[in-house]
Amino acid sequence: MGKKGKREKKGKGAEKTAAKMERKVSRRAKKEEEDLEALIAEFQSLDAKKTQVIETSCPPPSPRLNGSLCAHPEKDELILFGGEYFNGQKTYLYNEVYVYNIRKNSWSKVEIPNPPPRRCAHQAAVVPTAGGQLWVFGGEFASPNGEQFYHYKDLWVLHLATKTWEQIKASGGPSGRSGHRMVACKRQLFVFGGFHESARDYIYYNDVYAFNLDSFTWSKLAPSGIGPAPRSGCQMATTPEGSIIIYGGYSKQRIKKDVDKGTLHTDMFLLKTEAAGKEEDKWAWSRLNPSGVKPTPRSGFSVAIGPNNRSLLFGGVHDEEEEESIEGDFFNDIYFYDIGKNRWFPGQLKGPKSEKRKRRRGRQADAEGAGDEEMEKQPPQGPVEIVKEVVAEDGTVMTIKQVISGPAEEKERSESEEEEEDGALGQQVEPCPRSNAMLAVKHGVLYVYGGMFEVGDRQFTLSDLYSIDLHKMEEWKVLVEMDPKAQEWLEESESDEEDDDTEGAEGGEEEEESSEEESEDEGGEDQHPSVQPDEKHADYLSRTEQYWIKLARSNMGPDAKEKKVVKVAHAMAKTFYEDSV
Repeated sequence: MGKKGKREKKGKGAEKTAAKMERKVSRRAKKEEEDLEALIAEFQSLDAKKTQVIETSCPPPSPRLNGSLCAHPEKDELILFGGEYFNGQKTYLYNEVYVYNIRKNSWSKVEIPNPPPRRCAHQAAVVPTAGGQLWVFGGEFASPNGEQFYHYKDLWVLHLATKTWEQIKASGGPSGRSGHRMVACKRQLFVFGGFHESARDYIYYNDVYAFNLDSFTWSKLAPSGIGPAPRSGCQMATTPEGSIIIYGGYSKQRIKKDVDKGTLHTDMFLLKTEAAGKEEDKWAWSRLNPSGVKPTPRSGFSVAIGPNNRSLLFGGVHDEEEEESIEGDFFNDIYFYDIGKNRWFPGQLKGPKSEKRKRRRGRQADAEGAGDEEMEKQPPQGPVEIVKEVVAEDGTVMTIKQVISGPAEEKERSESEEEEEDGALGQQVEPCPRSNAMLAVKHGVLYVYGGMFEVGDRQFTLSDLYSIDLHKMEEWKVLVEMDPKAQEWLEESESDEEDDDTEGAEGGEEEEESSEEESEDEGGEDQHPSVQPDEKHADYLSRTEQYWIKLARSNMGPDAKEKKVVKVAHAMAKTFYEDSV
């Protein structure tokens, strides 16, 4: 048998194994999903009581991750839908619609009758049809204890002009999943990958489906060539020609009983039509080998399409697996992928220009002002990691790592100019490192909302909003600061695990109202159970302070004095840890 025959036989064997695993997962998940369907139906009956559209001004939405943030195609607005929040004991899921007015820097909540069930890890895409449509597919619902999952396979459209939800019932679509990716391209929605998980089993996908926005029909693509391995959380982008690009993602496989091995994918693929015209339904996979400075391996990164035919990814986490624990290294960097040139490069802040620096540097400052093109023309160089240490008053050492593309430009400057610029850039406001944030781009400006990071066993879920002009790449702007009082963390206890499921899964409005009440009531913290100290408390607290020093510096701005930054960081750490201990 030739090599081609062996490859074909191996491919068919892999397909049979995948099909067998999918049937196994489906059987075990059926009972779980039946239990959760009753809970979902109860929430839908509550939502059905809403009979009219009500839009009200409101504070920023409560902390969340794994929601969707989309730019309105006709208005200067961002649309937030869904997401999740975990407080240490219970998982809350959302299905409200929030609208952010870019010009007014204000939020409003839009209550719309008959919305999709509460969900997270779904996908949303906007098309300009009929005043704008927001399409939502898939995602998951979790039980309050986070141990059971229901994966949706439904398709919804929010008509933005009339503010009405509509469920589109069409057969032949993807199976229930979350962590997939969806993009709109040439009157079609394309869905790739994702995963389905039950209490004991899971399966990752690498299939591709297309939904026709004119005929409202699903079709499963059968591309030729070797495509990406099954994965979730990848980057999916479209080219002007109508091709699709897949990068990165995450998957895991069981290597033995109760032992799973995770894989961070860093490969890249192109899915394109083999011929134009009538042959558009014939697709082929091919491998891409981009040049430039590629992103470091990570999962949980967020993606968006930027100006100048570039896609981008932001943040994410790289987990270091140890014998009994997983430590995550979170990121807040930006990487651009130039679709036309097949080239990666990191986004570097240039800092706000000042007249003094313009006079001293002359033409060099003007060259920097050329925007993305100047950054693009620099020859690709290996990434350089700059490590800076900040020592707090109590001796805690915080290490800040920054990765830049190369030192070529720095060599052209005098030492005095380097010191001047380092001082400016070192105090730049920026989002704290995070994963699973929500991104949107409008008029060339990137908006980053929410997400999460972890410190030890604790998860911090964010509700801040930042923006940066992708044309200039000068500085981040803080539009909504994170409110430390909106944070809640409850230690797990046996009595809590036995609580009624409906109470925890209620999520949405009740959880947000309680958060607002706690923000107004300074005594609210006393209601939380205290955190019991353990053997690793010193290390636990130290790592907490490192994160909060950086977060305090980001929120206080470049003019804040170091001692004040450390003092605020200590106060934040005390709020979350020292008081309870």
